[in-house]
Amino acid sequence: MGITKTFSTATKDITSMDLVCFSHLRWDFVYQRPQHLLSRFTNKFRVFYIEEQLFHDKEDGFDIKLTKENVWVVTPKLQHGEATEQELILRQKTILNRFFTKMEIEKYIFWYYTPMALKISDQFYPQRIIYDCMDELSNFKFAPPDLNALEEKLFSKADLVFTGGHCLFEAKQDCHHNIHPFPSSIDIDHFSKARADMNDPTDQAHIPRLRIGFYGVIDERFNIKMLAEVAIKKPEWQFILIGPVVKINPDDLPRYENIHYLGGKTYNELPSYLAGWDITMIPFEKNESTKYISPTKTPEYLAAGKPVISSSIRDVVVPYGEQGLVHIADTSEEFIQAVEKEISSTNKTKWAKKVDTFLSQISWDKTWNKMMILVNEILPATKDKVYGKSLAKEVA
Repeated sequence: MGITKTFSTATKDITSMDLVCFSHLRWDFVYQRPQHLLSRFTNKFRVFYIEEQLFHDKEDGFDIKLTKENVWVVTPKLQHGEATEQELILRQKTILNRFFTKMEIEKYIFWYYTPMALKISDQFYPQRIIYDCMDELSNFKFAPPDLNALEEKLFSKADLVFTGGHCLFEAKQDCHHNIHPFPSSIDIDHFSKARADMNDPTDQAHIPRLRIGFYGVIDERFNIKMLAEVAIKKPEWQFILIGPVVKINPDDLPRYENIHYLGGKTYNELPSYLAGWDITMIPFEKNESTKYISPTKTPEYLAAGKPVISSSIRDVVVPYGEQGLVHIADTSEEFIQAVEKEISSTNKTKWAKKVDTFLSQISWDKTWNKMMILVNEILPATKDKVYGKSLAKEVA
C-alpha cells in the first residue's frame, strides 16, 4: 500500500460526510466531466476517487495520492495470479474495507460513474447514493455483458441521478424518479486563453496552415473513413489529432503526410495547441457509441474562438447546430463545404458575439451549483440523524 501524501485526521471535519466516487476512468487519463465536478465538490466534502483495479507483483493493497485539486485518488492493487471473478471481487472488497478504515471514512455518500462498481461496493452502507450517468456505457466497445443489469440495480438504489446530456436524459428519464440532465459545460477562462497569441508548441510549430484540429480520445467513435477521404481530397489542409488511441488498432488510422498524430496532452497544454488551429472538428461516427454523447469539446472549442465542424451528434445539433454556432457535416463532401465556407468568410463578428452570449450562460461552476442544490435536497436533515449503518458489512 502506498500513500503519496501523509494523511492527518486533522484534515477531517468529524461532523461532515465524505464523497466516495467509483469510476471506470483513470483520473489522469483525460481531464473531463468527473474532474471538473469532483474538484468542486472538495469545497463541501473530502472527495475520494476510486479507480478500477490494477495488477502488480506485490501483495494486495492500494495506492492513494492527493491531487492538486484536493481529490484523493485511490487505485486498488491486486497481486498477479490465477483467480476467479468472484475471488477478485472479494479481494477488492477487502482492499476497500482496509482503505475505509485507514482513512476513517464513517459517514459518506457514494457517487457512481459506472454500475460495475456495485460488485465491489455493496458491502457498504452509504447515507446517500448518486449516479452520474455520463454516457450510455453499454453501447461502447467491449462493454461488460452484465452492465445493463447492474445499471438497473443502481437505478433502484440511487437517491439522485444525473445524465451527461439531454438525449441521454430522454432515454433514461423513466428509469428513476429523481433524474436531471446536465450536459457538457465549460471552463471559459481556461480555453479563452487560446484567443490570445500563444507560443506554438514545438511538435506543432512546423505544421503549415490551414490547420484543422481535434483533441480527445481516438476510439471507435472516430470517423476514420471520413478523415481519410478529406485528407486525400485536400492534401494542402493539415489535420492535427491530439489524444490517446484506445479500443481500436492504431494501424487502422489513416496515415498521410497531412495528418499529424501528436499523442496525449495535458489539460493545461490544450489552449496553446488550440491557439494555433484555424478550425476544429468533432468527426464522430453516427453509431450506438455516439447516440447519447454530449462532447465536452464543443463549448471548449468555441471558448477558444475557433469554428467547429461536427458530425450530427444529437446534443451538438441541439443547441449548437440549430443556433448556428457550429457546422454540421457527416460526409467528406459536407465537411469540405464547411471548411471552404469558413475560409471564404470575411466577417465573423456576428458569429463570435452569438458564441460569447451562449457561453456566458454555461460554466462548470454553474453546473456544479445546480447539482449541489439537488444534492442538498437529499442529504440528511440534521447532522445528528443517522441513516443506516456506516461501517462495511463483513466480507465472506
